[in-house]
Amino acid sequence: MKKVIIGSRGSDLALWQATFVKAELQKLNCEVEIKIIQTQGDKIQHLSFDKLEGKGFFTKEIEDALLNGSIDLAVHSHKDLETTPPSGLKISCVSERANPADVLLINKSAIDENAKWSLKEGAVVGTSSARRKSLALKFRADVSINDLRGNVPTRIDKLRQGNYDAILLAKAGVDRLKLDLSEFKEVVLDPAEFVPAPAQGALGLQIRNEDEELHELLQKMNFPEVQKRIKLERKILNLLDGGCQLPLGVYCNENNDLYVSFADGLGNECISLHYVVKDFEGMAERVIVDLNQSKVG
Repeated sequence: MKKVIIGSRGSDLALWQATFVKAELQKLNCEVEIKIIQTQGDKIQHLSFDKLEGKGFFTKEIEDALLNGSIDLAVHSHKDLETTPPSGLKISCVSERANPADVLLINKSAIDENAKWSLKEGAVVGTSSARRKSLALKFRADVSINDLRGNVPTRIDKLRQGNYDAILLAKAGVDRLKLDLSEFKEVVLDPAEFVPAPAQGALGLQIRNEDEELHELLQKMNFPEVQKRIKLERKILNLLDGGCQLPLGVYCNENNDLYVSFADGLGNECISLHYVVKDFEGMAERVIVDLNQSKVG
């Protein structure tokens, strides 16, 4: 097979992900190169996610490079992808899922072991995710939420500098970067309660529809069971016509327990639903009906 050119954002985490996929492809005797592509989300650091226009602000430039043939494969955090792919592209392969949970990192000065999540009353919590904001306020209405942008090490540095009492991050990203967090208290939040973003913890490998040779190769790296559960999570997101700025958490675990958390706008009450999925067909539509009924109720 010809050399495969991987397109990736330039953050530490994105490059970890691209390098991981590169190593897996090299095990299959592929020659691989990584090409760094800057996205809108990388360029605009002063706005929170919900202030950015449109969807796909961490993926569009990479998908454009795929479509024009300057790269062959895009490695994405699956949760960043739009649920309706651009014409001509498809997700060929889904990685094994890392820990899907969110983690709360707390400065030692803000610890209160008697409080929920060991976080002191009135703490300032950093996140720019609408989902994390709504869930944090659901369980800790006393905290203040301040926007937090930047790559994972940058966000942790802002916590270290005392700009926040605590910050919310994806556990998978922290684990992949093998960061030393010993100076903070690390609280892994139960994904059944603090519901992760759809597809959080998994990588999505995107190619051109017509690239059958690469598609066949990538099936050797695919995890079909993870793919099935993520497809359900992302279909719920799609039916709500949302991107990663929507206050929605959806998580289907290995036992097919499905957890959903949705706030119809920031500041509104979070609706929480739980199902045991017997049949994946039609399940997403059932969730939407139940969410609509809950809003009416």
